[in-house]
Amino acid sequence: MSKKTAYCCQSCGAIHFKWSGKCPDCGEWNSLVEEFAEGGTNSGSHFTRITTETKAKKSSNKLQFSQLNQDISDFKRINTAINELDRVLGGGLVQGSVVLIGGNPGIGKSTLLLQTANKLSQNNNRVIYISGEESIAQVSLRAKRMDVIEPKIEIAATTNVSDIVNSITPDNRPTIMIIDSIQTMFLDELSSAPGTVSQVRAAAGELTIFAKKNNITLLIVSHVTKDGQIAGPKVLEHMVDTVLYFEGEKDLHFRILRAIKNRFGPANEIGVFEMNDVGLSEVSNPSELFLNSYETDTSGCSIFAGIEGTRPILVEVQALISPSYMPSPRRAVVGWDTNRLAMIIAVLNSRFGLALFDKEVYLNIVGGLKIEETAIDLAVACALISASRDIAMAKSTIAVGEIGLTGEVRMVSNLEARLKEAEKLGFKNCLIPFANTKSKNWINIKKGLPNMNFSTISHIRELGKIFRSR
Repeated sequence: MSKKTAYCCQSCGAIHFKWSGKCPDCGEWNSLVEEFAEGGTNSGSHFTRITTETKAKKSSNKLQFSQLNQDISDFKRINTAINELDRVLGGGLVQGSVVLIGGNPGIGKSTLLLQTANKLSQNNNRVIYISGEESIAQVSLRAKRMDVIEPKIEIAATTNVSDIVNSITPDNRPTIMIIDSIQTMFLDELSSAPGTVSQVRAAAGELTIFAKKNNITLLIVSHVTKDGQIAGPKVLEHMVDTVLYFEGEKDLHFRILRAIKNRFGPANEIGVFEMNDVGLSEVSNPSELFLNSYETDTSGCSIFAGIEGTRPILVEVQALISPSYMPSPRRAVVGWDTNRLAMIIAVLNSRFGLALFDKEVYLNIVGGLKIEETAIDLAVACALISASRDIAMAKSTIAVGEIGLTGEVRMVSNLEARLKEAEKLGFKNCLIPFANTKSKNWINIKKGLPNMNFSTISHIRELGKIFRSR
């Protein structure tokens, strides 16, 4: 049978029939890899793989339609006994769902799944752990170090998807199946190497269909690219039910598990863990970890009350301003958007009179947390003004608000949850947008927080009064 040649982009998954140093679709360099398929046909931009299944005579069945308002029972969930993980998943693992977990090497993906397998097996769930990267001895050694000695966890080391599928029958069907990792899995029908786009897509599709058909909860570990994205085709994230990212810096002990996609719960929910000698431990009150304690007020610092998913969390924003003799002063940001910082600097220069164009600006979100919501604008502006004028804000003050290009401070959502978290941690003063006081429930919020002192602001020029009062 003839072999057709195609070149598949390992970044975006696009297929081309002529090699090029740069992928025409995504622009990535040196990403086209040669792949073969027996009996392949190429028509236009499509590359059809002819296998035994596609050769078979196709049969069609009439669809049976149902009413949208029919009674549907709730999804059955499996509690993992790890509260932070259950929070991110929306209340536990849904029976028969497929969960994809990605993260940088060494961040703790395998550690988390091994601990999860241990907790699940203790609750009479049959768990099988398929390792494609480590031998059984290596996994057992790591389990002993973590004090995971549950005999109900069954381990196998293989990279062949067909072997995995053929080893599971209706009589010995597990409740949970863990694949570590999908980039090591391959199908015999494909001639490309494991880890290529075609192998990752086909292996994930085969395992997903098998898991859903047999009502098995499937947990898949995936590598990430240098940009922090899930390695392999983007369709990998579309075919699974939940996508979790494990974030954190290797130099720090904290790990953030974030739900990017969740069909059975809220997205952008986070769980916080701390890495130690025996694995990962839960952090029930992460706000205390992201706040540094100072004996005296320190300039260049402000406290932001943020919302991650449904969880309010307080983080410290640090800013440092230093003279620069370079034509283009440096702007370094850790944990926030660089473009957003440039906008805040421009607004402060135009609307507040704070000239920072000839200064180097460094901004840091303490603890390695990455903030995406715009409500942190006011806290960043306060930190920049404090660092530039060497005037410290009161350490019992939080700031929250979005800043527009005209300098106005816009209202934020979930203000009540933010303020209650601040009060729980002992904060007495809060700087909030004036627009939030016009909401219908503002009176109830104020009555529910009698010990909080509120300072409202409608434009960033009013920040001058706050720092003059210090």
